[in-house]
Amino acid sequence: MIVVVTEDFALYHAAVAELRERGATFTTREPDADLPERATVVISAPHDGLSVGDEPVEHVTTTADSVREGVEEALGGLRGGDGRTVVGVDPGERPGIAVLSGGTVVAAYHVPLSDAVDTVLAEVDDEPDPLVRVGDGDRLRSARIVNELAEIPVELVDESGTTPTLGRGAGGKGMADVLAAVNIARMEGEPVDTRAVEPTAGEIQRIKNESRDRSAGDLTVGEELAREVARGELTIAEAIAEQRDG
Repeated sequence: MIVVVTEDFALYHAAVAELRERGATFTTREPDADLPERATVVISAPHDGLSVGDEPVEHVTTTADSVREGVEEALGGLRGGDGRTVVGVDPGERPGIAVLSGGTVVAAYHVPLSDAVDTVLAEVDDEPDPLVRVGDGDRLRSARIVNELAEIPVELVDESGTTPTLGRGAGGKGMADVLAAVNIARMEGEPVDTRAVEPTAGEIQRIKNESRDRSAGDLTVGEELAREVARGELTIAEAIAEQRDG
């Protein structure tokens, strides 16, 4: 676990905001307080004069102005243990993505589909033995993600039952997608290199209907353009533009 230990007001708020944005697991302590037993990495300011002594933790010093780099170093230290980095992806229009190291969630995202692969690649960059587990529930979108991760070991996971029921105050669909991604990351799947999925007639019709809705009824993309969207070769916006130009 990452622990923010500082008397620097600006660093405290910047570090907490950055860690929350990344979905990292962390806590805070006063400089004179004992560290929690699960502490793995400590973040403080250089002028805090903090010493972790004989504690088996990594110590990262940073400032509010360079907090992004400091948090990245802390996350790197968290992943530097014995645990393998495993990324779980719950496919959808906005996939949930969870990054685990040795079973601990160190980062989480809820991003547009177009940003999903870049987000995953950034998280596994320089990792010695990463693994990406992708849920199989959304056939076309999961195929697009799998096929764009050709250089990374990927497993396709049966995601049945991975999306939890959220109680009152637990957040919206974004949180459910992220929690599903955590569950997917923890399940063994079938190793795959690519996933070839031919769009069904219903999926193609859904894309046609969406193109008509997005163009306010002005046009409907043709069969082949809809098929290319379904395969992830075009976005719906690109297909609409091609239909207009054609």
